[in-house]
Amino acid sequence: MTAQKVRVRFAPSPTGPLHIGGVRTALFNYLFAKKHGGDFILRIEDTDSTRFVEGAEEYINESMEWLGLTIDEGVKQGGEFGPYRQSERREIYKKYADQLIETGWAYYAFDTSEELDQLRAEAEAEKKTFAYDMHSRMQMKNSLVLSDDEVKQRIDAGEPWVIRFKMPEDTLVETKDMVRGEVKFNTNTLDDKVLYKSADKLPTYHLANIVDDHLMEISHVIRGEEWLPSVPLHIMLYKALGWEETMPLFAHLPLILKPTGKGKLSKRDGDKGGFPVFPLDWEMEDGVAPGYRESGYFPEAVNNLLALLGWNPGTEQELFDIDELISLFSIERVNKSGARFDPEKAKWFNQQHLMRKPVEELALLFSDDLNEREIAADISFIEKITGLVRERVNFVSELWDQSFFFFEAPAEYEAKVVKKRWKGDVPAFMAELAPELEKVSNWQADDIKAVISAKIEEKGLGFGLVMNAFRLALVGGGFGPDLMTIAEMLGQEETIQRVKAAVENIA
Repeated sequence: MTAQKVRVRFAPSPTGPLHIGGVRTALFNYLFAKKHGGDFILRIEDTDSTRFVEGAEEYINESMEWLGLTIDEGVKQGGEFGPYRQSERREIYKKYADQLIETGWAYYAFDTSEELDQLRAEAEAEKKTFAYDMHSRMQMKNSLVLSDDEVKQRIDAGEPWVIRFKMPEDTLVETKDMVRGEVKFNTNTLDDKVLYKSADKLPTYHLANIVDDHLMEISHVIRGEEWLPSVPLHIMLYKALGWEETMPLFAHLPLILKPTGKGKLSKRDGDKGGFPVFPLDWEMEDGVAPGYRESGYFPEAVNNLLALLGWNPGTEQELFDIDELISLFSIERVNKSGARFDPEKAKWFNQQHLMRKPVEELALLFSDDLNEREIAADISFIEKITGLVRERVNFVSELWDQSFFFFEAPAEYEAKVVKKRWKGDVPAFMAELAPELEKVSNWQADDIKAVISAKIEEKGLGFGLVMNAFRLALVGGGFGPDLMTIAEMLGQEETIQRVKAAVENIA
C-alpha cells in the first residue's frame, strides 16, 4: 500500500484581520507540506454568516502572498477538491447530517434559544452548569423524545431545528497527537454539539470541518491548541461517518503568549506595547491596526520569528530563510508549552535579515523614501550610504534618521553636544580649519585626516575633542559613521561650507 500524500490545510474564518497566531499556524502547515513534498491548501471557513467581515478573505490571501506561503489549492488558485469556500459547499453537508440521523449518531432538536437560555440561568442560580448532553437530552424537545410523526409535523410546519451529535456514554476516546503524544477523553464529560442548523441551512464548524477534511483528503490537521477539546467529537464523527481508516493525524500547536508570558497574545497587548499582532494593516472604525508589512518588517523576518515561536531546530542557529526552515522543520520538535512573544526580538530578527540583504536591494528601498522627500540622488551614492549605516538600523525606514546629513546640511546643532564639544580653543581652531581644508588637493578620507591631524598637532589640542567638534559641524550632533568617510562623501566644498556655518551659527 502506497503512503498517503501529505495534504494539509490552513482554514481560517473571514471574521476580521488574521492574528499572528493564525499566521504561525499557516506557516507550520506550509513548512510541513513542503518538507514532505505535499500540498498546502487554503480553505475559507465561512459557515458562521453572523461573524463574516467584508474584506477579511482578501486580507487572508494577501497576507499569504506577502509572506511567500504559496498556496497549492484555494479559492483563488482552484483545484480538483473545490469549492474551497465553505459557503459554496452547503449542499454537501446536509447529506452527511442526514446520514448521521439515519444511523442513529445524531438527532433533531427543537429547543429554542430562549428555552436554553432559561435552563442555563436556572442552573447558574444553583451554581451549576447546564449542558445539553447524555444526562439532559431525554428531558428536552428532540427526536429522541418526540414521536416520528411529531418530528415530521414540526419540520413540515417550518419550526426551526438543529441536528445534534449523540455522544455515546462510557467511551474512552484515544489518539496520538503529533505534538502532545497520547491524549485521552471520556465521552461522559462531553456534550451533544450542534452539527447543522435549519435557520441558515449551514453546518457548524465541527461537521463542515470533518466533511471537508475527508473529501479534500487531508492527511494531517495542524492547528492551534484551542481546538484540542474538539478532538474527541471530531474522532467520533470520523467513526460515525465510517471514515475512521482515513482519519488525518492531529497536531495541536502551543499558544503564542503575551510578552509577560501570561495569557494568549492579543491585539490589546500590541496596542499597549506598540507592536503589531497582524501581518498587514487592518482598517477599523477607530483607526488602523498596524501590520508587520506596513511597520517595515521583511516577510523573511516574520517567518523566521514565527517559526521559532514554539519550534526549535535542535541547534543554536537562529537565522533561517524559508528554504532552510522547510529543510529542517519537523512536528516532533514543536514544543507543548506556550511560546512567549518578544517584541524586541522581533526587531532583532528584522535587523538581521536586513543585514543579509544585498546593499543594492536596500538602496532601492531607501531611494523610494528619498523620492517621497523629493530628494534626488545618484543610486551609487545611496548604495554607499546604505552600506555605511545599515548596521545602525532595524528597519529601512530608519535609514533616513541615520544618514539625513548626507543630503542636507544641519539646520540646528544638538545642545548637549555643543556644550560638551564646542568650548575652549575649539571654536577658534574650527575657524582656522576651513582654510586648511581648502588646501587638500586629493579629497580622500586619509588625506583629509592627515591635514586635520597636522593642524591639531600644531595647535597642541586633543584629537578627540577636535574630531567631535568636526562631527558636530558636519552632521549636527555626535552620531554617524566614520567621520572622514562622511567628509569625503560630502565633498570638499560642502564640508568647508558646513565648518564655516558651524563657526558662524554655534554660539
